[in-house]
Amino acid sequence: MSAPRIISFLPSATEMVYALGLGDSLMGVTHECDYPAQARSKPVVVSNVLPVERMSQQEIDIAVSERMRAGLSLYRVDEALVREIAPDLILTQDLCQVCAPSGNEVTQLLKALSTRPQILWLTPKSIDQIFGNLRDLGAATQRLVQAEALIAARRARLAAVAAKSSSLSHRPRIFCMEWMDPVYCCGHWVPEMVRIAGGRDDLGRDGADSVRVSWDDVLSWAPEILIVMPCGFHMEKAAEQARQLFAYPGWSNLPAVRNGRVYAVDANAYFARPGPRVVEGTELLAHLIHPDVFAWDGPPDAYRNLLAPQKPRDHVRFDTHLHLGQSRQKCCSTCGSAFTCGPARGHDACWCDALPHIAPSSDAADCLCPDCLSDAVTRVVAAPGTPL
Repeated sequence: MSAPRIISFLPSATEMVYALGLGDSLMGVTHECDYPAQARSKPVVVSNVLPVERMSQQEIDIAVSERMRAGLSLYRVDEALVREIAPDLILTQDLCQVCAPSGNEVTQLLKALSTRPQILWLTPKSIDQIFGNLRDLGAATQRLVQAEALIAARRARLAAVAAKSSSLSHRPRIFCMEWMDPVYCCGHWVPEMVRIAGGRDDLGRDGADSVRVSWDDVLSWAPEILIVMPCGFHMEKAAEQARQLFAYPGWSNLPAVRNGRVYAVDANAYFARPGPRVVEGTELLAHLIHPDVFAWDGPPDAYRNLLAPQKPRDHVRFDTHLHLGQSRQKCCSTCGSAFTCGPARGHDACWCDALPHIAPSSDAADCLCPDCLSDAVTRVVAAPGTPL
């Protein structure tokens, strides 16, 4: 039997194709298929309608909602190129109309093809179903033995994490934030990943779509660890967009913020795409939740602590007389009230490290008290282009 000509409408499916050694059979991919690196050289048959790389999270949410209400697609399929490729197998999904082309786009495409290819629908809602999709792909491409071997190896890694985390006495409260403006909880397989890693995310929706949640619900849940994993974003973009969280009411009172445990992660690589690397994602979560128990041997840019102290910059208010581990009383230059500047007992960082640095209003400006600094940050975030 000759090798199938495969088109992938999903980054996760593209990863599965390469994991089964079928890279040479892959004839077309989406604009988001960036792993492994070889996928970037494949012809692109699906592109995004919206210029999301230039849009804020709020702008993306509004634009997506408007197109969905109007019955418009978020993706553009190059029908002429697909006809030229003449695929035997198309890998697609019907789980999320936002994440990739789904039922409507595929139905329209099939009308344009002279020969109907096999369609493999990959619509998982759990880790077990992700492995099931991998098995289905193996069966459809005569690679079932390879698929079963890969599944067994991946299950063994998850079992190793679960065995170690199950013996831990504390399972911290986690909030995995899948979108920031508006706030969305995590869904589908991610709550399961959190459980295996030794945490609890009671706001997450196990095996169901992620949904909007109120910020008050997040404050009430009081997560000890907050993980920012916006769907469709790699780590750098997630960290950039997460700055807006610093101005949310009650932000500095969250246990995760007080404990310096707020992280941006590479959602595309480890969480948003239901492919083999959800195993690495679970291992990453285990490290972030229980760093003394689980090491992280993956790429260093897989995550970033958003509250890690920044190197001083020229325009940052900086007291040369205040040394690490010291604190003293100061006077707010805005309201005149006295406040303590510096780390609390048992901490190395000042409370203000949970907020972005802002430029001083004058060369002689001193530090601001918590309330005035929070107000200043809110004004900066609300005014695009203002330097931090």
